[in-house]
Amino acid sequence: MKLDKYIAVSGFPGLFELVNTRSNGLLIGDLDTGKTRFVSTRKHQFTPLGTIAIYTYDDSTELSVIFKTMFEKKEEHPIVAYNSDSATIKEYFGKILPDYDPDRVHTSDMKKVIKWYGFLDKRGLLTFESDEEE
Repeated sequence: MKLDKYIAVSGFPGLFELVNTRSNGLLIGDLDTGKTRFVSTRKHQFTPLGTIAIYTYDDSTELSVIFKTMFEKKEEHPIVAYNSDSATIKEYFGKILPDYDPDRVHTSDMKKVIKWYGFLDKRGLLTFESDEEE
């Protein structure tokens, strides 16, 4: 799964698609409308989803692996709402990623992962290909 083209932008809700880069910012595309807009690096921070990983006791786990696990375990562990209480979020995340490090992974991080998964899944943008194809 290629998550590098999806970007979280500070100050904007949801996720966006990277269209192009400029020296002073990025052109991002709205995933619902397809409209593009310029966003300056002076005002905003950009986080490609492909660069995000969640701390585990040993090392860290990439977001694409977590998304794939969430997809595969959707039947036995239904995805909780991202605005659920902390105990519910932590319990769900413990089922998805049992070895996550609770000292370094905050509830807000777990909420973002659940919210981003729901955002991409709702729009049908989650595709899980074999590693050889990537």
